[in-house]
Amino acid sequence: KSTEGDHRIRHVEMKDGVLLDGLWDPYNVMHMGACTERTVLGLEISRADQDAYAVESYKRAAEAWKSGVMQNEGIEPVTVAAETKGETKEITQDEEFSRIKLDKVASLRPCFKREGGTITAANSSKISDGAAALMLMSEDKVLNLDIKPLARIISYADAALAPVDFALAPDLAIRRALRKANLQSVDYYEINEAFAAVVLANMQLLRLDPSRVNVHGGAISLGHPLGMSGVRIILSLINVLHTRNAKYGCAAICNGGGGATAIIIEKV
Repeated sequence: KSTEGDHRIRHVEMKDGVLLDGLWDPYNVMHMGACTERTVLGLEISRADQDAYAVESYKRAAEAWKSGVMQNEGIEPVTVAAETKGETKEITQDEEFSRIKLDKVASLRPCFKREGGTITAANSSKISDGAAALMLMSEDKVLNLDIKPLARIISYADAALAPVDFALAPDLAIRRALRKANLQSVDYYEINEAFAAVVLANMQLLRLDPSRVNVHGGAISLGHPLGMSGVRIILSLINVLHTRNAKYGCAAICNGGGGATAIIIEKV
């Protein structure tokens, strides 16, 4: 980062774009994890609660892959360079869920608050690579092309709080989306697992049944490619609705600026 065009003889400060643009509160000069530590204190969410949630996320993801349910999301194999020079290997399923050592989760050090911190690498989402895509189509076009859609958008909503309170914004967005859809609740929820505390906080505020939230795991166990996760949670929700023969679902995700977006869909 430099205000001058010529960097050869002037000081240049390097900035991590992923951190600065996606994971940083510029107003309070804090990492999103540090912001979430404040949320944890306000709602009395313990380290044990967060670790237990993270372990459950890994278990749910492992079961979803083992049972074959995850493949319903249209997972495409990816060819990458292998450990042996000149060779390649094909990746057919996510690797993150199988890397965790569950017996080590409780012993990890806090990442953002040395004394009394609760957020660790295990109960946080994993920055990872990934891509996802959805095709949106009007009802007229669906009928014209005689296409069978997977789901229908019922409503969507945005909400925002101060950036330091970003973890609580999904609660507001979900409530707004439900009101717009004239619904009191839905069958299943996908709330992005930026941190275990984010999901725990919003489940607490909305009084949600944990068995109805992120039933195939989430960003803690599957990874959180910034810019992709919003599409991923909708795909996961569609999969859950079809797999479990449910009708309505809600997906919600918060962002580093203090905002959140929620969408309610109906299985078709």
